[in-house]
Amino acid sequence: MKTIGIIGGMGPLATVHLFERIVLRTKAEKDQEHIRVLIDSNTNIPDRTKAILGNGKSPVKELVNSAKILENGGADFLIMPCNTAHYFIEEIKKNISIPFINMIEESVKFTYDKYGKEAVVGIMATDGTIKTKIYENYYAELGIKTVVPIKTQEKIMKFIYDVIKKGNYDAGTDLLFECVDELRELGATAFLLGCTELSSAQYLYKFKGSFINPMEVLTERAIIFAGGQLN
Repeated sequence: MKTIGIIGGMGPLATVHLFERIVLRTKAEKDQEHIRVLIDSNTNIPDRTKAILGNGKSPVKELVNSAKILENGGADFLIMPCNTAHYFIEEIKKNISIPFINMIEESVKFTYDKYGKEAVVGIMATDGTIKTKIYENYYAELGIKTVVPIKTQEKIMKFIYDVIKKGNYDAGTDLLFECVDELRELGATAFLLGCTELSSAQYLYKFKGSFINPMEVLTERAIIFAGGQLN
């Protein structure tokens, strides 16, 4: 099977959860039937949202550094558990010669396959992802309508940074579901967990509903691309 390379550290918990999901979702009866995975949990990568908003250093140098480390280490293809960082994916791809699975593109395809064109997707993500309209643009190509938070964007950012990234898990999911309620009022019929901290939150709190979890989509695509079978 092919070796997976994970550009990680954005954040570390999301990286851990992606690796865990790959292990849990791979059909295997012994160690040797699992997929080899190389991980660079590069916590030196500057904040992606700050860079996009013009308030911080570009992450491209460190993203490319991680990609090259993984390629040189034997990875056959790359994945990256950070939605916002996909804004820079073309810059990374220019510097490597192995495939790179685009989590955003795959998540949009998954949405179309599961919910069809009739879906209205409420996007929960960082300010950086929202500003770039990266998800909106991919969804628009497939004719899927999207809505974004107006009143509660600040609350979803607080949930991402002050609850999940800081490890304040006892704070619960109130901020997240305030955002879900607003998106539902705006017409959303499905809800995109468009930040890997939000994906991690679903694993931590085990909430259910019409949620699109890009990390789970990426997990499935990576296993299949590597030549494995899904549990």
